[in-house]
Amino acid sequence: MRSRLIVVRAFALGFAATLWLTGAADAAEVRVMISGGLTAAYNALVPEFERATGNKVITAYGPSMGTTVNAIPVRLERGEPADVLIMVGYALGDLVKQGKVAADSRVDLVKSPIGIAVKSGAPKPDISSADAVKHALLAAKSVAYSDSASGVYVSTEMFQRLGIVEDMKGKARQIPAEPVAGVVARGDAEIGLQQISEMLPVPGVDIVGPLPADLQKITVFSAGIVTTSKEPDAGKALIKFLASPAAGAAIVKSGMEPIPASATN
Repeated sequence: MRSRLIVVRAFALGFAATLWLTGAADAAEVRVMISGGLTAAYNALVPEFERATGNKVITAYGPSMGTTVNAIPVRLERGEPADVLIMVGYALGDLVKQGKVAADSRVDLVKSPIGIAVKSGAPKPDISSADAVKHALLAAKSVAYSDSASGVYVSTEMFQRLGIVEDMKGKARQIPAEPVAGVVARGDAEIGLQQISEMLPVPGVDIVGPLPADLQKITVFSAGIVTTSKEPDAGKALIKFLASPAAGAAIVKSGMEPIPASATN
């Protein structure tokens, strides 16, 4: 483990040196708005980026969509400053279409699967197949899902595919502005569905596993530069670092899969 950290830090320092030489990492304040999916890996990586480049990263957290006060589109609408957005890819795409994010700055960073969580110590249901997931959801007294990409899929597509829309109406609820795992940990829901990366950092829950392949919906999280950014070069440097091999270990540890740079937009 120590040798791996040394290698990662050496890569990061080499990466930072390149940025310094190209003039992209002059000391700056980089304002970031980020949704929950990439937060755990991001929080682990940002201090390394700050040490390596001298830049200061100022972060605001909120969902990629929705109407809560901290949702990223709502923050932008009320004029909160930002240089970098890190959020669900198709939601970022909407902001590109609206002219709020530079189209040529978008980088797809990670793939994030949806998983199921239960309260720590509770029996783990069988979720090995679509039929098993259906049985688990029907057997549960209460179900929680997010108000972001995974929740949209669960409530508008997955329940319908499983034929349980009516069954879920009385016991499944959308959770705004809070990790679903927190609701499960408190005992306010028996089963929670959300991206695994958003549930892993929350104490008090056990991750049962990802949805089976025939039910799975992979969410892509992407980054881009806000068109009104005051520090676009420093913002691009941060995105480049998050997309670099140096970030891979933290991304995998947080339950996601890095997208190789050659596969990004």
